Amino acid sequence: MHFKLHRTLIGLCAGLLISTGLQAQMVELDRVAAIVDNDVIMASQVTERMNTIRQQLSERGATDLPPDEELRAQVMDRLVLESIQLQMADRAGIRIDDATLNQTMQQLAERNGVTLEQFQAALEQDGIGYAHAREQVRRELLINRVRQRRVAERIQVSDQEVRNFLNSEVGRYQTSADYRLAMIVLPVPESASNDEARQQAERADEIFRELSDGADFTRLAVSRSGGEHALEGGELGWRKAAQLPPVFANAVADLEIGGVTQPLRSPAGYHILKLLEKRGGDNLMVDEFNVRHILIKPSEIRSEAEAAQLIRRLYERIRSGESFANLARSFSEDPGSALNGGSLNWVTADAMVPEFREVMLDTPMEQVSAPFQSQFGWHILQVLDQRQVDMTDEMREQQARNLLQNRKFDEELQTWLLEIRDEAYVEIKS
Repeated sequence: MHFKLHRTLIGLCAGLLISTGLQAQMVELDRVAAIVDNDVIMASQVTERMNTIRQQLSERGATDLPPDEELRAQVMDRLVLESIQLQMADRAGIRIDDATLNQTMQQLAERNGVTLEQFQAALEQDGIGYAHAREQVRRELLINRVRQRRVAERIQVSDQEVRNFLNSEVGRYQTSADYRLAMIVLPVPESASNDEARQQAERADEIFRELSDGADFTRLAVSRSGGEHALEGGELGWRKAAQLPPVFANAVADLEIGGVTQPLRSPAGYHILKLLEKRGGDNLMVDEFNVRHILIKPSEIRSEAEAAQLIRRLYERIRSGESFANLARSFSEDPGSALNGGSLNWVTADAMVPEFREVMLDTPMEQVSAPFQSQFGWHILQVLDQRQVDMTDEMREQQARNLLQNRKFDEELQTWLLEIRDEAYVEIKS
């Protein structure tokens, strides 16, 4: 009973704040729509989110929008879950600093093919303040970090699951080679005569000779290809080997990066393919790094700032000559490596989270990196050695493990969201 009264007081206080002093005129404009543990959701938040969703649906061409009551219920559920997760982030001391937020906004602008200034102007033109957009992105980053911490730790993928996946048809497809291709097409319609088909074959042979003599593939694709991707230089993007016609897949499999096929005949005409990039497949040589690290995690008893302060102190102690391994055994909170002096043994860059990977690749051999943050906490690392090995089987296993973890994450996330919703105190105001 006391628990419920406590939250009811929150709602009353929020209402009083709106209805007192100079803001008395806002009583009709805003009110408490819901109480969620120690937070409140205002009616204006619900209305704003509904308007945003309507606009997004309209931009996607949706014409039959759901009734307001159904949309409002969906929006309320979403805001309640967001509030619960943001409160969890606050209790755990999770913070998104301005540097991380600025970097994310820059990445969003780049994904849209514009500068940050152009991105900001576009938001303003759509009636979205840049400061408001930043705060919304900060909320999403906080929620993502909470999910990574609380959901990822619930997921286990066994070796047997990995083997079963690799032996399945879906697994073989998912872990097969990927090719980034460009193509020049010389169409031959079904109604074409033998002479017309022969002329196209001769043109294809001529283009192949020019390419063999060093002509630029992109220029020839733009000027002479009859394919739908001609104006993009013939670029097709990434394709799985299994997505290609067998005659294409067999020809591309024997190419080196940058190589081109001889003209290939299909029912649609003659094709010349260029292999721009390849990933996966057989005989995959990759770089491995012998790396060790120290991890300090924020927690309910240690804030983000305190974790950052501790990792900086350990960094300075190592720079002053103390043993990295001894400090890792005493302080690191990565149970898999702490007892081994922080050693992760040999790892590949792709197996690490982006923040760890970037620092590992940028840190000179045997030097200790400056402290940096990932979704797991604060790290310092040291690369002890580097080598190149054939990792075909291991990479397939890791790729399969990642795919299974991602699949399980989506399933586990829904279960976890239901759990935290059931455990929270939620009072929806009529």
